[in-house]
Amino acid sequence: MAIMDFLTGEFIDVIEWTDDTRDTLVWRFETRGNAIKYGAKLTVREGQAAVFVHEGQLADVFGPGLYLLETNNMPVLTRLQHWHHGFRSPFKSEIYFVNTTRFNDQKWGTRNPLIARDPEFGPVRIRAFGTYTMRVTDPGRFLTEIVGTDGEFTRDEIAFQLRNIIVQEVARVIASSNLPVLDMAANTRELGDLIAKAIAPAITQYGLTIPEFYIENISLPQEVEKMLDKRTSMGIVGDLNRFGQYAQAEAMLNASQNQGGAGAGFGAALGAGLGMGAGMGAGMAARPPEYTQGPWGPAGPVQQQHQPQPAPGMIAPQSSTPDTVWHIAIDGAAQGPFGRSDLGRMMNEGRFTRDTLVWAPGQDGWLPADEVAALAQLFTMLPPPLPQG
Repeated sequence: MAIMDFLTGEFIDVIEWTDDTRDTLVWRFETRGNAIKYGAKLTVREGQAAVFVHEGQLADVFGPGLYLLETNNMPVLTRLQHWHHGFRSPFKSEIYFVNTTRFNDQKWGTRNPLIARDPEFGPVRIRAFGTYTMRVTDPGRFLTEIVGTDGEFTRDEIAFQLRNIIVQEVARVIASSNLPVLDMAANTRELGDLIAKAIAPAITQYGLTIPEFYIENISLPQEVEKMLDKRTSMGIVGDLNRFGQYAQAEAMLNASQNQGGAGAGFGAALGAGLGMGAGMGAGMAARPPEYTQGPWGPAGPVQQQHQPQPAPGMIAPQSSTPDTVWHIAIDGAAQGPFGRSDLGRMMNEGRFTRDTLVWAPGQDGWLPADEVAALAQLFTMLPPPLPQG
């Protein structure tokens, strides 16, 4: 770490420091009890400062350059030594080299959550972390206030103290900013500048500055973030009725691209879309009266299973289930799907009769409504026609 050249005997005539650790802030030049020769060469490289301590008292601070340690270059040390003109005796002093370059990517973070009052959510717990840059700007003060007589002082030894100062100011600035939690991410730069200014007076007393300060993240507890995600999802879905209409349109568009034909595909897709819209809208919005209530009781959600068969036949009917939906033939065109209550209403209106051809999922072909057991009951509940004459 150090390059030390000694004169023959006990006098030191070359003083310098070559640092390759990249984390050392202060390093003491080892004199090994020897005296420094009057007129010795002192080399201070860029990014360094040399601090002389004589008999426990700060004597001189040298910036970058090459110095001959003589009376005219060491005014403070000359007074302490009581040198007179023409006296050239060696002297004993402790020499500390201080690294004045920037130490980047220093970490900071809140070990425990900070309590803040959010205008929307009320009291919340917040965590934050980020990085900063540290630099020694007053080597003499830094040596006397922080290092003391430590022969080798690294940045990790000061990082803990700085973190305490930073977290204290972070809590104060965030609490007094009155910014909503949801807006803090958009204002991390402004908050970082406020925190850096708040930290400056405290660390200046140590001979340090923080040229750069960054907030990388401000976060809520995991449980609160989950609830916020749910709220965001609800906002994205929006009106469930409109979402159901969108689902219907999407289903019909997909059906129109099927190879089975636009007519049959359109009917199947419309049934699927109606079923989706009804299922999502249940409990969120009132259904139209003609859908929710019919002559034979409430109607269930419409479900679509298969496309209707194109050719009518006379095959034995299949039993239906409470969720069965029906397609009917009106004027030579397939319409539907309809629920049982819908067919009952259409029968009252005269649009659905015993001879109307019907088809349902699982049925092998089209049949007259009167031959389907589940629908034949509708006609038995009607009164007979009035006598004529």
